[in-house]
Amino acid sequence: MRDGTGKNGVRRMDEAINEIEGYLLWVAEKDRARTRADAFCAGLPWLTESQRQEVVRHYCQDQRELSRVYLERIAARSAGLRTEYESVYLALRKRLVAAFLSASAAAVVLLLTVAVGFPRP
Repeated sequence: MRDGTGKNGVRRMDEAINEIEGYLLWVAEKDRARTRADAFCAGLPWLTESQRQEVVRHYCQDQRELSRVYLERIAARSAGLRTEYESVYLALRKRLVAAFLSASAAAVVLLLTVAVGFPRP
C-alpha cells in the first residue's frame, strides 16, 4: 500500500518513534548529567564562577561519554537478544506446525480406518 498504512508505513512509523524516543532519552540523560554536575559543584563552594563552569563542562562531557558507552552496550545486547528470541520463536513455530500437521494426518487416518472398518448396509 502506498498510503503509509501498509507494512512499510508501519515500519517507518516504528522507526520514527524509536528515533524520537532515543532523542528524548538522550536529552533527558544530558539534563541528568547537568543536574549531577551542578550538585557536585555545589559541594565545592570555593570554586570561582569560571572554574565552576569548567568543572560542570568536564563533568557533563564525562557523563555523556559514559552514557553513550552504556547505551551502545545496551543496544548491542538488545539486538543480540532479539536475534536469539526470533530464532527460538521460529523453531517453536516450526514445531507447532509440525505437530498440527501430524495430528491432522493422524485424525485423517483414524477417520479413514473407522469409515472403512464399518460395513455398509
